[in-house]
Amino acid sequence: MKNGNKKYYIIICLLFEILTIRLFFIYSNSDYYKDILEKKTLIYVNGSSAPRGKILDTNGKVLVDNIGVKTIYYNKLKEIDKNEEIEISYKLANILTINEASSDVLKEFWLVLNNNGKELITDEEYELLNERKLTNDDLESKKRERITDEMLENFNYIDKKAANIYDLMNDGYNYSKKEILRNVAEEEYAKVIESNIPGITGELSWERKYLYEDTLKNILGRIGSIPKELKDEYLNNGYELTDIVGLSYLEYQYEEYLKGTKAKYLVNNDNTLTMVEEEKRGNDLVLSIDIDIQLKVEEILKDKILLGKKYPNTDYYKDSYALVSNPNTGNIIAIAGIRHNSDDSWSDISLNNINKSFTVGSVVKAATIAVGYDNNLIEMGKYLNDGCVKLYLVPQKCSFKKLGKINDLTALAMSSNYYQYLIAIGITGNTYKPNIKLNANETHFKIYRDMLASFGLGVQTGIDLPNESVGIIGSTIADDLLLNLAIGQYDTYTPVEVLQYINSVATGNRISLSLMKEIKDNDDIILKNEVNVLNKVALDDVYLNRIREGLKLVLSEGTGKIYVNKEINAAGKTGTSESFYDSDNDGAVDVSTISSTFAGYFPADNPEYSVVVITPNISHNNGANDTMYYGASKITKDITNYLSENY
Repeated sequence: MKNGNKKYYIIICLLFEILTIRLFFIYSNSDYYKDILEKKTLIYVNGSSAPRGKILDTNGKVLVDNIGVKTIYYNKLKEIDKNEEIEISYKLANILTINEASSDVLKEFWLVLNNNGKELITDEEYELLNERKLTNDDLESKKRERITDEMLENFNYIDKKAANIYDLMNDGYNYSKKEILRNVAEEEYAKVIESNIPGITGELSWERKYLYEDTLKNILGRIGSIPKELKDEYLNNGYELTDIVGLSYLEYQYEEYLKGTKAKYLVNNDNTLTMVEEEKRGNDLVLSIDIDIQLKVEEILKDKILLGKKYPNTDYYKDSYALVSNPNTGNIIAIAGIRHNSDDSWSDISLNNINKSFTVGSVVKAATIAVGYDNNLIEMGKYLNDGCVKLYLVPQKCSFKKLGKINDLTALAMSSNYYQYLIAIGITGNTYKPNIKLNANETHFKIYRDMLASFGLGVQTGIDLPNESVGIIGSTIADDLLLNLAIGQYDTYTPVEVLQYINSVATGNRISLSLMKEIKDNDDIILKNEVNVLNKVALDDVYLNRIREGLKLVLSEGTGKIYVNKEINAAGKTGTSESFYDSDNDGAVDVSTISSTFAGYFPADNPEYSVVVITPNISHNNGANDTMYYGASKITKDITNYLSENY
C-alpha cells in the first residue's frame, strides 16, 4: 500500500472509531439527552398560585394563615376558535357576578363581533395602506376612534360582562392559565363546574387571613400584585408578573422564604395540562413576638389613653407606644403603637416605632453622662450643688427643680440637667462662669453623637424591617444646642432606637433588634436568628456599671419611683421633653406640648426584659393649670407588673 493511501486509511479508521465512541456515549447517556431534548421541545407552565408560609408567634400561635378562595380559570384549548370563545364568555356571563367591561375593552369586543371593524375603514384608506402611506396601526387606531357611543349602546348587561370575560380569556400567552374571577360565590362556582364549559376550571387560590385582625397588621406587611417599581427585582428572581408577592415589611423582608412553590404542569398537544409537580406551601416565619404579651400591652395602652383623656391639658394626647424585648438577644417580644381617633375608634400605628422619631428628653442621660466618664470630666462619688447655668445671650438653664447636693449617681437618679450641662461645658475645654461663651463647634457635637451612637441613638438598629428611620440629627451648631443635646432636647430618636439604647446599657453591647426567631419547613428549622453584636459600648465596664447603679437609683428613690414596683428590682430612666404639635393639620407645628418617656430593664442584675414607653403630647403649655398626666408611669407599671406576674 502506498504511503498516501495508508495515511488516508488511518484517518478513516480514526474517524470511524471516534464516531463509534461518540454514538456509544450518546446511547449510554440517552436519558441525559432525552432530558435536554424534552426541555427544548416541551412546554411547561406553573400553577396559578401556591400557599405562602404561615407567620407564627414565638409560642407557635398562628398570626397569619392562608385561606383558599374559589377561583375560575380559563386554559385555551388548541383547536378552539374565536366564535367558540365568544360562546364561552356568554355562558360564564350568565352565571358569574363579574364587573362589566370598561369602554376600551367594550370597543375591542365590538370589533371581535363585527368582522374586526373592516367596514369602518374606507376604500381610499385601504388604498393608502397598499401605497404604504398608512400603516396597519393607523387603521386600527381609526377603527377605535370611529366606534361611537351609539354603537356601544346596543350592548346590554350580559354583553358587557361577556366582553370583560372575553378580554380576560385572551390576556397573556395562549398556553398560560387566565384568572377569570377570584373569590367566587359557592353557588356560582358549583354552576360553572357543573356546566362543564370547555377550557374552564375551578381551583383554589390563596389569600392571607389575619387571626388577630388588625393587631400588628402593618408590621406583618401586605401582599399583592407586583408593583411597577419592583417589577425588575421580582422578574430577575424568577417571578411572573401575575404572581402575588410580599409588598411591605415582614411579608416583603422574608419573601424568599414565605413564597410557596407553584404546581408545575406539562402543556399537552391539545393544550390540556398534566401536573408533573405538586404545589408546596412556603416556609413558616416564627417571630419573637409573644402575641399574649402584645395584646396585653395594646390593652394597657388603650386603657391609659382613655384615662388620660379625663385629665386637663390632654387635648392633643392621642398616641402611645410601648416595646418589650429580650435585651440579651435583641428579640422584640411586643411592639405596639395605638392611636385614639376622634370618633372613638382605634388605629394600629405600630409602624411608627421604626419610622417616627421623638424628642425623648432625659431618658438619654445614661449615654450622655458616659461622655463625662469617657473624657475624665467626672470624679465618681464627688458631690456638688445642683444649680443653673447662664450662657452668653441665652436664658438661664436649670434642672426641673432645685436638687441640692448631687453626685454622679444621684444626678442620674434625680435627672439633674445642671450636672449634664457641666459635662458639655467641659467638653468645650471651658470651666463654667456666668455669661460664658463656649464657642461650641462640630467636634464637640460629634463627641456626644459618637457616644450616643455607640449605645444605639441616632443610628439604625439593624431591625429586620425595611425603611427604618434614624430620626432627625440637628444641623445647627450653637452653644445652647450643645447643652440641649446633652439632656435629650435636640436630636430626635425612634422608639426602637431608644429600645436598642437601653438594651446596650443592660448588656454592654449594641445588639441588632429582630422580629424573626426562626424559619421552619414544617418541623425543620432552616434558619435561626443569631445574636448580632454591632459593637461594644464605647465605655469602660467600671463606668458602665456605675451608670447601671445610677439607673437602679432612678427607680428606687429617684424620678421613677412610681414607675415600677420595687419588688421587681428594675433599672431605668425617665424623660420629660418639650415637643411640638400641629393642631390644625396644616403641616406646621403650632402648639408647644410636653411628652413623657421611659426606658428600663429588669431584673437589674440579670436582665430578662427591657421596656420602652413613649407618650407624646400628654400636656400643653396653653392649659389653664400645670396639671400633667404621667401616662408613661402608669403604662410602665402595668406592663412590668404583668410581665413579672405572668412570665
